[in-house]
Amino acid sequence: MTRGVFITFEGGEGSGKSTQVQLLVRALAARGIEVMVTREPGGAPGAEQIRALLVNGETGRWDPLSEALLHYAARREHLRHTILPALAGGRWVVCDRFADSTMAYQGYGHGVGRKVISALHAAVVGDLAPDLTLILDIPVADGLSRAASRGGEDRYERMDRKFHDRLRKGFLDIARLEPRRCVVIDATGTIEQVQATILGAVHDRLGVAVP
Repeated sequence: MTRGVFITFEGGEGSGKSTQVQLLVRALAARGIEVMVTREPGGAPGAEQIRALLVNGETGRWDPLSEALLHYAARREHLRHTILPALAGGRWVVCDRFADSTMAYQGYGHGVGRKVISALHAAVVGDLAPDLTLILDIPVADGLSRAASRGGEDRYERMDRKFHDRLRKGFLDIARLEPRRCVVIDATGTIEQVQATILGAVHDRLGVAVP
């Protein structure tokens, strides 16, 4: 059986990822593609329990390295129980955040550094990489304003502006270093404009036209 296709969405707070994930999943399903949607941190029972530890509470509740380790513990559960079985079964997997978020949030935002995060990644994820990563980019002030307007800000949304500036730089660095996998999407437009750009990227990179 042919391995499924793995697509990940990345970006800072308020970039509109979750909305665009759902729109892409619907578009793929309308084309007859068997697709599963999932998220990080989370996506498996144990990983969802770890998610609650990461997104709730005070902003400084975790040492940065401890936080990175928690993300990779959740990712290991997510891979074993959800992502890898789906891909082995030939399904497409669309994931709202994956390993690039740990590199950007903990590696850049919290200063753990690329070397440490890369070592964790090699130990937990190995050679698996998304077929396509869509990085939704938006100016920090605009993204935080969007996030605040939703209400109920989580732990990461409440971190300071300098953290979010480093976070955005991290995502753009990741895209610069891995241009064959990553596409930066301007997330400042309307939902429809951003969706059209994403569908174009899926067609250009994966050769799949979606309605």
